[in-house]
Amino acid sequence: MTAHTHHRDLYTVEQVRAMERDALTALDIPGYDLMRRAGSAALNSLRRHWPQVRHLTIYCGPGNNGGDGFLLGVLAREAGLQVRLVALAADAHGDAALARSAWEAGGGHVPLWDPDGELPDAEWRGTELLVDALYGIGLNRAPERSAATLIEHINASGVPVLALDLPSGLNADSGHAPGAVVRADVTVTFIAGKRGLHTGRSADLVGLQELASLGVPDSVYACVRPDAQLLAADALPRRNRYANKGDNGHVLVIGGDHGMAGAVRLAGESALRTGAGLVSIATRISHVPALNAARPELMAHAVDGPQALESLLERVDVLALGPGLGQGAWGHALWLTALDANKPLVLDADGLNLLAREPRTFTAPTVLTPHPGEAARLLGVTTKDIELDRFAAARELARRYKAVVVLKGSGSLIADPDGRLDVCPWGNPGMASGGMGDLLTGIVAALLAQGCTAWHAACLGAGLHARAGDHAAKQGERGLLASDLLMPLRALGNGIADDLREHD
Repeated sequence: MTAHTHHRDLYTVEQVRAMERDALTALDIPGYDLMRRAGSAALNSLRRHWPQVRHLTIYCGPGNNGGDGFLLGVLAREAGLQVRLVALAADAHGDAALARSAWEAGGGHVPLWDPDGELPDAEWRGTELLVDALYGIGLNRAPERSAATLIEHINASGVPVLALDLPSGLNADSGHAPGAVVRADVTVTFIAGKRGLHTGRSADLVGLQELASLGVPDSVYACVRPDAQLLAADALPRRNRYANKGDNGHVLVIGGDHGMAGAVRLAGESALRTGAGLVSIATRISHVPALNAARPELMAHAVDGPQALESLLERVDVLALGPGLGQGAWGHALWLTALDANKPLVLDADGLNLLAREPRTFTAPTVLTPHPGEAARLLGVTTKDIELDRFAAARELARRYKAVVVLKGSGSLIADPDGRLDVCPWGNPGMASGGMGDLLTGIVAALLAQGCTAWHAACLGAGLHARAGDHAAKQGERGLLASDLLMPLRALGNGIADDLREHD
């Protein structure tokens, strides 16, 4: 196995620092040499993405990230590019000081950034690319005023930005940005993937992301278990030719209070498109005629209370509880009855809000699919607290409720009670619209019904949902409807994504 095969592995800052120390030992080189490798990787990335660039400006901080920038400047200058370098501080330390000396030894000047003076680029109007080498993985606070002013200048320049290791101002562990943060077009990250670059605010900040392993040997990776992993594209296995509908499970979607028939229809239809053999709907009597007319494959049942639901529960394999359920007497009674059946379960929407009011743990295979607001209610904190550390929140939800959790949002996280965590690398802002969560509920329920474990159903379901959203968004993100995902979803679930065509 070579280092590039670790591209799905994600690590904490503490782990990356340990790997860097181990790499220096394994390679038997000083830190300066590893820094020079980072500069070389940055130059290679620059040439790949902007082969026409001849003039660049590099902004360097005082730490090792700045050292990477100084050595990129040295190598770019040797390659014949015109390089201007601007330092955030008057001096550097450690290996970064050696890198700064290497730049100066070749005749390079190091003007200081003055937030109250003339903007440096006013003297460098030919700049075609800006390089962010201000802060690395060590920053866990908002940048100070001088740096914040420079970051705002970079973002307002209209010039493409290459970030070294991560966009300055972004927390490499959490994906949170407590203050000013660089918005990069390309980020080349070094040694190993940082988990915070794949969730939360990062989607708007890192641009195209590349991993440069810097020649770190496999022995270093083998000694550190990744904190998380990116999901791999996956599909369900091919069905046996003699399969019948009973082999593929019976899903019961429970919900759809007054005015919410669409929620149960979307959940039911996505369960069908993901391959459930049978899908029943337990809902208000007023919704049954419309459901029968719109999608006759869904078996819609009028349920006015617990007794009517109990007769349905006996015949099904998996429950999808919560879409449009409401938190009134009707929804609460159905919620209690469904949970007492102790069947494999996907819990979403008001099913989660009721759980926050009346907590319990689960013994049957269970997947919870909260958005950050629902997650906050389940943990008794604020939505802001959830976004400060989505990884900790997802893990605590899974531990507390003894269920697999899909914490939705940009870079959805899937966690199990033992601390395992995967990150979904797909999805787009067009999916921030009504009904998308109902689709995910049905998808995961259908996968449970077809024999997946709760973990596999959550991971595969989140991936299929997000990838279907990306295919459906090819005609534009704005205006994307939840139902637009149903046809791509069917193709992806069958592993025939290469044959997808745009649908009207």
